[in-house]
Amino acid sequence: MIELFSANTPNGKKISIMLEEIGYEYKTTKIDINKGEQFKPEFKKISPLCKIPVIIDHKNNKTVFESGAILIYLAELSGKFYDKKNRLEINQWLMAQMGYVGPMLGQHHQFHHYNPGKSKFGEERYFKISKRIYGELDDKLSNSRFLSGADYTIADIGTFPWIARHEWHDIGLVDYKHLTRWYNDISKRDAVKKGFSFMDKNEVVPKP
Repeated sequence: MIELFSANTPNGKKISIMLEEIGYEYKTTKIDINKGEQFKPEFKKISPLCKIPVIIDHKNNKTVFESGAILIYLAELSGKFYDKKNRLEINQWLMAQMGYVGPMLGQHHQFHHYNPGKSKFGEERYFKISKRIYGELDDKLSNSRFLSGADYTIADIGTFPWIARHEWHDIGLVDYKHLTRWYNDISKRDAVKKGFSFMDKNEVVPKP
């Protein structure tokens, strides 16, 4: 069984979605980052940077931190959403999410949603960058169904939870028709719906 230590954030939701997609039994253990539980010594033992998410694969006695690394681990373990022939393209778009899309939209969350009015420079800077990200993703998706080509992969799983907060961004998702199409297609997947709904439940999710 996989034990997922996580919180109700885009990075956390990547992993619950992935676990639902591959059909693995898992247990979620909530880490309350608002109360600083990520800094407790017992959590730091499995997460050296004091960040969520983290998984423990009890069957294989493996602990993995960093959401991108976890997605790769689960993809290789299950043989799903990480096609060998297209691995370079998948890796590029997954790393783009990890190093650019997520961090920049995360800063936009901080200035625009959590701390409005505290820094005009920060609000304007990250709104502009976030708008550019929407445009860049829309351009990419004008030529392919998913981020790394014709197939749904861990690059899409990693990126989707960040775009799922589009109402917070106030950029106007509907103005980006290709990104909207991609978002709507992924939103309909049963595993995506379940991955969101189980994020804050400390229970075992059984699989047949």
